[in-house]
Amino acid sequence: MSSMPVASEKHTAMITVMVMLATVMQVLDTTIANVALPHMRGSLSATQDQITWVLTSYIVASAIMTLPTSWLAGRFGRKKVFLASIAGFTLASALCGLSSSIGEIVLFRLLQGTCGAALVPISQSVLLDTYPKEKHGAAMALWGLGIMIGPILGPTLGGYLTEYYNWRWVFYINLPVGILSLVGVFIFLPETERHSRPFDIAGFITLGLCIGAIQLILDRGQQADWFRSIEIILYSGIAAGTFWMFLVHSRYAEHPFLSVELLRDRNLITALIFIFIVGIVLLATLSLLPPFMQTLMGYPVLSAGLLMAPRGIGTMIAMLIVGRILRKVDPRPIILTGLGLTAVSLWQMSRFSSFVPQHVIVRTGLIQGFGLGFIFVPLSTIAFSTLQPAYRTEAAGLYSLMRNLGSSVGVSVVATLLSKSTQINHSYLSENITPYATGVAQHFVPQEFGSEPAAVFGLINRAITKQAATIGYINDFSFMMWIAILAMPLVLLLRNPHKQQEEELPELIVE
Repeated sequence: MSSMPVASEKHTAMITVMVMLATVMQVLDTTIANVALPHMRGSLSATQDQITWVLTSYIVASAIMTLPTSWLAGRFGRKKVFLASIAGFTLASALCGLSSSIGEIVLFRLLQGTCGAALVPISQSVLLDTYPKEKHGAAMALWGLGIMIGPILGPTLGGYLTEYYNWRWVFYINLPVGILSLVGVFIFLPETERHSRPFDIAGFITLGLCIGAIQLILDRGQQADWFRSIEIILYSGIAAGTFWMFLVHSRYAEHPFLSVELLRDRNLITALIFIFIVGIVLLATLSLLPPFMQTLMGYPVLSAGLLMAPRGIGTMIAMLIVGRILRKVDPRPIILTGLGLTAVSLWQMSRFSSFVPQHVIVRTGLIQGFGLGFIFVPLSTIAFSTLQPAYRTEAAGLYSLMRNLGSSVGVSVVATLLSKSTQINHSYLSENITPYATGVAQHFVPQEFGSEPAAVFGLINRAITKQAATIGYINDFSFMMWIAILAMPLVLLLRNPHKQQEEELPELIVE
């Protein structure tokens, strides 16, 4: 497949803006609807179990339909697929806002996830092809900014729209952005050449079912009590069986669904592992901090959102810095620095209490934002530095899929650990709190409640629950800190793209 020609200077800026609008719109929708779920539940008369499918349907559809992005772009042209994705996502957003029942909104969220799946991988490959190779670091800084800022701003923006307008505006806000991006892409983005690569239907179905089942396990596991549930056991069986079928089929298929060339690129494979880890740390932290601040510290939604903003500011500054120096500096030490900063911030968060000052939350957010920014940009650049341009769209789809899977794994694991840790610590802290314990009976019950000790034990139980939950959050932050530390040796597997270009230059001169 031929790569897209480098755009003229006057169109490069417009292509970047329009592509990033579409990217931010899609990524924002992974988190913006979360805070509106309680309002949707009341408005649509849905149960707690039913309303979670508003998130699950979007995640599963997006994960599965990320897989055929490369084939669709090659078969119909990247511009046409991009336009169709933007139009479909925008239309689905409007339909979600107009939904009057739980069945309708789940169906339209499925459509939204299906249409939006191609936006992130195509936007990444478009920017890589629009900018010359020496500016790929700056291009990935801009792209990474949208990918990282979207999930951070999502809960804050969703809370504001839900609080002051209506939950439907969580979806309606996509309409002006989608229309503007659609018009801009139509005018400025050049088309790519098509190719007639056969579509491996069996490979897509088996891998798609495997990915979909894994997403359902991760999204439904905590609520369904994991492997004590027949539902989760069924999903696990489907995932294992379809993955085995995919491996066997790919071994003998003439045109396998995933190109073998991708698996031979060491930088890409290592970067896929890295972005999986980044997905765990980024989304897991974002899923923990808002309830920590709201439930344990009593902050309203908007205040909690504002305290999350420095994380995005740190990410933005770091990406702008890295985008400028990446051309001249080995990206591997930058990635290592980013992992170190991320680990330091998580270590500081593992020292939190239920009375942590605001400036400490802001400081840890800034440090973690810097760390993630130092990881994301060089990692996105180095992943494609040794890959042929013809495989960029396919590799970008795989890259996006691994980031999403990492996010799902991270959110599920920390939620499970938080629940279990809270229960265990509650039992440990309360084992000596009884009406017959001398200290409790003498110092609390007689002095304050006389012959009605039940009330004071209710207060004590709430205090114990709060402290047990605090310990649970601290354990989660420590867990993610060790993940960041253990990921550091993976940097040794990456090749320096600058050194490889210097080695290839004499060969080109000889030829």
